Amino acid sequence: MPHTGLITLEQFIVDQQSLYKESRGSLSRIFRSLELAAKVVNRDVRKAGLVDILGNHGSTNTHGEDQKKLDVIANEVFIAALSKSGEVAVIISEENDDPVFIEGCENEKYIIAIDPLDGSSNIDVNASIGTIFSIYRRSNFAQPPTASDCMQKGKHQVAAGYIIYGSSTMLVYTTGLGVNGFTLDDSIQEFCLSHPSIQTPKDGKIFSVNEGNLQDFPDGIKRYVQYCKEKDKATNRPYGARYIGSLIADFHRNLLKGGIFMYPATEKMPNGKLRLLYECNPMAFIVEQAGGQASTGTGRILDLLPTNLHQRAPIYIGSSNMVDQCVQMLTEDDSLVNN
Repeated sequence: MPHTGLITLEQFIVDQQSLYKESRGSLSRIFRSLELAAKVVNRDVRKAGLVDILGNHGSTNTHGEDQKKLDVIANEVFIAALSKSGEVAVIISEENDDPVFIEGCENEKYIIAIDPLDGSSNIDVNASIGTIFSIYRRSNFAQPPTASDCMQKGKHQVAAGYIIYGSSTMLVYTTGLGVNGFTLDDSIQEFCLSHPSIQTPKDGKIFSVNEGNLQDFPDGIKRYVQYCKEKDKATNRPYGARYIGSLIADFHRNLLKGGIFMYPATEKMPNGKLRLLYECNPMAFIVEQAGGQASTGTGRILDLLPTNLHQRAPIYIGSSNMVDQCVQMLTEDDSLVNN
């Protein structure tokens, strides 16, 4: 589809509506709510050092992690905006133990899974943070929603995306028709198409992993990290090590430039650290639509059936050839143990 001049997010969605398998107006209204909430959170992030919204909130979330003040603000903003869309029956948030059932929307079709402020440990040091979201369609919306409605494989996502609050604010999303990125133009307060039809390189030169945990990684991942650091002109190694400690920031860079992000299972976190429904699944959907891969180390992320709302999963995600090699080394390690 040719684009000339300035294309806003809303215009782009309207232009593509004829291609959607889902209800056209419903998704548009959900995205308008996400866009509005993103602008509010972006405003608060930009003035974080000027008003009293830095630091800990004094509470913990369902994972036992200290909540930042902006965590709580972002959670409230997104839940309020999505609730008012009139299209969402259930919201699953990292910050809430249980699903949020929207009053008066019991027969609506959609479920939203969201990490309102990913990378919040970086807030106080002014590093990139963001919002990750995932949209599912209920299988039976004629009945009141239940928690079991949320237990869907990632391959059933209707749409997924993220907003990154960095040097510029970007919204990147997919509805299964490729990946497109929109940058917020502060002068007109609109997200405008800046990165059409994003394709991630099949090979990259960046590996992103917390090497401080290296001794706790599976042996196959230790070998892969060493492989990344070895000199070899034929394969343009060593690769660059880049790790911000914010999934959204590391993923965004690798999506555009090529690379791999890894969060393996460890002795301390045998199921990995990242949450399946609102971190792993949306990013996996995006990366696959951009030509990359996402694996648990034993299978495709999007094929994993969740058993609880805040389930964790190991993840290896990024450029397809890098993920292939990483998983091959990991599975070779497993086969040696099994034999």
